[in-house]
Amino acid sequence: MAASPTPDVTRLLQAWRNGDPAALDRLVPLVYTELHRLAHRHMLGERHAQPLQTTALVNEAYLRLVKSERVRWQNRAHFYAVSSQLMRRILVDEARSRGSAKRGGDVVHLALDEAPLVSPQREADLVGLDEALMKLEAIDARKCRVVEMRYFGGLSVEETAGALGVSPQTIMRDWAMAKLFLLRELRRAEPAGSV
Repeated sequence: MAASPTPDVTRLLQAWRNGDPAALDRLVPLVYTELHRLAHRHMLGERHAQPLQTTALVNEAYLRLVKSERVRWQNRAHFYAVSSQLMRRILVDEARSRGSAKRGGDVVHLALDEAPLVSPQREADLVGLDEALMKLEAIDARKCRVVEMRYFGGLSVEETAGALGVSPQTIMRDWAMAKLFLLRELRRAEPAGSV
């Protein structure tokens, strides 16, 4: 990413946080491409992924971001980390709701242009990863944030360190330990006999 948009995004986030509604109008064009990239990253591995699905995820995250009055935006990296976390939450909620429908939940008829965001095979993986992340968060919230920022948000070590206010070396240690923890938790969650 170019270095010049960063100060503009941070400045606009701060103006938006301070109640300037025009700042949001100027902010959206600056962040939309990156939000779309984040959504695409979350959608990787989905079957039949279509641009509409990625766009729908961006739009849902955007709507939630606009409503989030409690967030005190620190900078660009913080904004993208929160956006990424929202996207993950949206996908996990969708997977859980589809899972409950399989177990006898209400049947909802969808038009063809309302294709599901999460493929059936990946629902369990996504829910399992979310559960493992919740366990990690209960043990060490910072390591969980590192995973969200690095894996889901695609932030660099330096960007993550800046957003969390720690050194890049701390991020590298947290990242390594978090990956080991999540791998162990996901392996525990696998049904017996699965590969």
